[in-house]
Amino acid sequence: MSPSTLLAVFAHPDDESFSTGGTLAHYAAQGVRVALVCATRGEAGEISDPALATPETLGPVREAELRCAAQALGIADLIFLGYRDSGMAGSPDNEDPRAFVNADADEVVRRLVGIIRRLRPQVVITFEPNGGYGHPDHIAIHRHTVAAFRAAADPARYPDQGPPWQPARLFYTAIPRSVFVRMRERMVALGLDTHDLDRILEWRRGWSDEQVHVVLDVAGVVEAKWTAIHCHRTQIGPGHLFRRLPEAEMKRLMSREYYELAWPAPTPGQRLSDLFAGIEPVNE
Repeated sequence: MSPSTLLAVFAHPDDESFSTGGTLAHYAAQGVRVALVCATRGEAGEISDPALATPETLGPVREAELRCAAQALGIADLIFLGYRDSGMAGSPDNEDPRAFVNADADEVVRRLVGIIRRLRPQVVITFEPNGGYGHPDHIAIHRHTVAAFRAAADPARYPDQGPPWQPARLFYTAIPRSVFVRMRERMVALGLDTHDLDRILEWRRGWSDEQVHVVLDVAGVVEAKWTAIHCHRTQIGPGHLFRRLPEAEMKRLMSREYYELAWPAPTPGQRLSDLFAGIEPVNE
């Protein structure tokens, strides 16, 4: 039997840690081979402290931050696709021909199919269709990952990328609105500014607990997740949302991670105990 494999596919450094860091660390600690694809190096991101990077150096700095986080989480395979961060919707970075949103869809899907066929994951995870909060790159990586997931099993699609492979499940990260509501309640109780969280709640107006098929308890690895998040120093400034609540409360809130089962189609009311529940190990 070969070890099970989990493949996470995201757009920027830090995407992996905030919503799935506990999951990646949890399965890595169980001996699952954990792989991460990152479409860009986050060149258009904000810089929390000008002493850490400049706009010209931010890409390599964020790559190093992701490598730090990957080590903390136990990620075995880290793959950069090498596209440029497209920036927020409507920003000038959207117009850069190197930006991920401008990449040829067939080219991106072909590359992802090759990765899926080479790594042969049982489980693939990526953003939900709105990419968490509508970032163009998040939406693009969702769309391309779903297309590659479907194409990887079809021997007629991209035959030059290796033998076909059908992963058993595709999951979307699915932090429900109720999590942010609870966080806001605690911030209000402590007299903290909730402006940033209010914006998140506006973005997540339609996400419900009923859309969640797996709630994974990652309390046992929350320290690894916390360490990984803080590897992303350019993105975690003193005023960052994750630094508003006391550390112990933030760790408690981060000790559950949430997923929607995208494929195969879930049955009404279906709940799974974990991402790999019922999946048989691969026979070599």
